[in-house]
Amino acid sequence: MLRVLAVDDEKPLLEELLYLLRSDPRVHSAEGASDATEALRRVTRALESGPEGPDRIDVVFLDIHMAGLTGLDIARLLAGFARPPLIVFVTAHEGFAVQAFDLKAVDYVLKPVRPERLAEAVRRACAQLGGPAGAPVRSQAPAAAGARPAPQPPQPPLSPHRAVPEVTVADRAADQIAVELGGVTRFVAIADIAYVEAQGDYARLHTDGGSHLVRIPLATLEQRWAARGFVRIHRRHLVALGRIDELRLDAGTTSVRVGAAELQVSRRHARELRNLLMRHATG
Repeated sequence: MLRVLAVDDEKPLLEELLYLLRSDPRVHSAEGASDATEALRRVTRALESGPEGPDRIDVVFLDIHMAGLTGLDIARLLAGFARPPLIVFVTAHEGFAVQAFDLKAVDYVLKPVRPERLAEAVRRACAQLGGPAGAPVRSQAPAAAGARPAPQPPQPPLSPHRAVPEVTVADRAADQIAVELGGVTRFVAIADIAYVEAQGDYARLHTDGGSHLVRIPLATLEQRWAARGFVRIHRRHLVALGRIDELRLDAGTTSVRVGAAELQVSRRHARELRNLLMRHATG
C-alpha cells in the first residue's frame, strides 16, 4: 500500500486532499506538509530510512504555487536523489503541465480536486510502482508458506502525458472538442479555433476568447481537422484557413496574420499555402 506526502501551503486545501487520500484503500498513510522546507525534511528522512523503512514515502502530491520554493522547485530537488519518490502535481493552473512532465511527474491533477480524478492519480502511481492499479501495492496478508504469488497481468507503460486531459470529440456534437480547466470540462467549438500551437507533445488551441492546453500532438490534429480547413504552415502551427486575415511576403520570408497574431510560414509550406488561399478566395 502507498505511503504518501501531500504538500500545500493552504491549510483547508491540504486537509481536503489528505481526507481524500486517506479514504482510498490503496493508501496506507497520508501525511501533510505546509511548506517546502517541511516537505524536503520529511522526504530526506524517508530516503535515509530506506525503501522499507518506517518513514518511507512512495508518492508526493505537490501543489505548484507556494510561498518560497514552488512545487516545481521541490520536484527538481527531489530528482537529484538516487531513489526519489514519485511526483503528482495538484494545482489550479493548467499552464505548467509541460514543465511538470519534463520532471517525470506521474500525473497532473487540477483543482478543485475531484475524488474520481485523484483516485486515477493513485491508480497510476500504483501501476508505476509495480502493483495492480486497483489493489494495494503491498498486500498486508502474508503469503502461505511455499505458495507462489499469483501472476499479475502486465501493466501498460505509462505515458507521462496522460494527465493533461485527452482530447475527445463529443459523440453528441462532432464539431466540438472537450477540454478541462480547473476540474470543469468545457466544450470548445472547432469553428471557434483560429490556430493551434505545438507545445512539446501537447497542443494549445487559440480562440478569440483565450487558449486551452490539450494532450494531443499537432500532427494528429492536422490529420483530424484537414477536412475542416486546417492547414499546417510551420512545424509549430496549424491554422484555420478561413481565419487567415493577411498573407505577407517580406524579403523572402512568408507570414500570416490571424487576428492579432502574426505566424511564420516555413518555406516548405509557403507555396502550398498560397495555392490553398487562392483556391479558397476564388471559391
